[in-house]
Parts: sequence; structure tokens; C-alpha cells
Amino acid sequence: MRSRTFFCDEADHHPRMTQEGLTAPGDLTLRFWGVRGSICASGPNFVEFGGHTPCVEIRCGERLFVIDAGTGLNALGAHHGADLPQRIDLLFSHLHLDHVTGLAFLKPAVLDKNREIHTYCGNLDGQSAEEPLNRLFSPPLFPITLDALPARFVHHGFRAGETLTFPDGMEVDTLPLQHPQGATGYRFRHAGRTACYISDIEHSEPWPERNLLHFVEGADLILYDGMFTEGEYPSCRGWGHSTWEKGVELCRAAKVGRLGIIHLYPQHGDAMLRDMEQAMQAAMPTAFICRERQKIVLPAEVRVPELA
Repeated sequence: MRSRTFFCDEADHHPRMTQEGLTAPGDLTLRFWGVRGSICASGPNFVEFGGHTPCVEIRCGERLFVIDAGTGLNALGAHHGADLPQRIDLLFSHLHLDHVTGLAFLKPAVLDKNREIHTYCGNLDGQSAEEPLNRLFSPPLFPITLDALPARFVHHGFRAGETLTFPDGMEVDTLPLQHPQGATGYRFRHAGRTACYISDIEHSEPWPERNLLHFVEGADLILYDGMFTEGEYPSCRGWGHSTWEKGVELCRAAKVGRLGIIHLYPQHGDAMLRDMEQAMQAAMPTAFICRERQKIVLPAEVRVPELA
């Protein structure tokens, strides 16, 4: 028997989720530190959903993974402080600027000579992110190089579609996504729960694409790129993004429990996003638009022992 109850902490102020319990060690939890795409958004119209670019914290029990290093990465570091683990595994969806510019600002980790930050990149034909990151984080674009920071950076390359196996035995499945220069989707499985990160994807025709459908099938939660409205999308075709309507279609076809929309367009303010969320929930009641600092808990699957 499994429960599909979702929890959030009191700081989230999400109108459709309530505090019902504390995170247990075996739960699969997600927290959003940046949900905007392209550039940051700021001002009185961008308070509820936030303005940082992509960064998502995923914990399998106490095991931490970080997806993407947008400006939200600084908020993640400030929140956890010295409680961050000595080894941080940072998984890139890809290396466009909105997903990497926060890398040097993961404080206090980057200022600790005993810390290791391991990056994983799957859209460079097996090459790691080391060379492009070194180009970005160097003069004249950046005042210092990454190796000038006290922390040690270790870069790993793989090909999207491979399963990542970490030294502690944890495994994360990956999938190539349709995006300019490529992107990588991730599937996390823990304690009978499954969450997928599918950002920076352009939907195909026909839809859903078969490999993606198989990858997300039966997941409890998908985080999906809903940057554009259906009206905006035609003039942005080829930019590598999608709509919430295509996310709903994918979830229905793959029998997914919940849909969270990420990579929000930087000109979509709070009022517009609330209206979009209302329309989306009319089509899929368990769908929502992700909010900065929102925490989602997928409780560990509870199995009732069979009687002899």
C-alpha cells in the first residue's frame, strides 16, 4: 500500500498544500531554489513564484543531489550553510548561462578547502563541463578562475541515456532531451518513490516522444519545462522549451501522479502564473507551478507485511 500525500513546510505558503508532518529519513524530498528560465526576474510582480534561475535540491533520505547551478544555488548555500555535505554532487541539465552562473557563489562550500564539488554533464558527447566552465569563470568574464577558490572541483562527463552510479551505490537514470546543444533529464528513485526532472525540452511531433514516455512512466512527480503559453510558443519554436499543456499530456499518457512546472518565463508575473495554474489544475488537479523555496515531500512507500 502506498500513500500519495504531499507535504510542504510552513515556509512554503503554498495555498494547496498543508503541513501534516515532518520529513522522515527515508523520504524523497525536493526543494526549489530557482525556477525561472533565461534571466532572473525581480520586482513586486515576482514575489510569490520567485526570480532566481534554475536550481533544485533533491534528497533521497539524507543523500543530497543538486540539479543546475543557476542563481538559486547561492540561496541553497545560504540556507544550509555549514550543514552542506563535504561532497556535493551537482548535476547539470546543460551549460547554458542561466543554469551555471551561480556555480562560484555556492557559499560556504566554495570557501572551504575540505569540500569537493563534483559536477556531472551529459550533453557534451561524454566530455565533462570542465573546459567550458573554465572559459566562463576566468578573466575578462569573471575576476578569478574556479581553481582559485578553496574548494576542489571535480568534473565528470557522461552521455545522456546512461545511468549514473555514485561511490555510495546511489543510481540516477538519465535521458537526452531535445534542446539546442542538447540537455539531460534525470530520474530519481528512492524508497518506492520516483521524481523526474525534465527541463529545457522542446516537445516533439507526435507527442509524447516514446523514449521520454518510457523514462517518466509511473513517476510520482515530474518537474517539466512550461516556459511558454500556447500563444507564445509558435513565435519561439526551436528555442528548446515547452508549455504546461504538453506537460499535462505527458503525465496523462505516462500515468504520472503530479506535475510541477519549472523554467518560468521571466516576464510572467505572479498574477499571470496564478491564472495559468488555475487553468492547468482544471485539466490536471494535481498539477502546480513551482515556487521558490517550496518543499515537496514524497513519503517513503509503506508496505504492509503479508500475513502468514
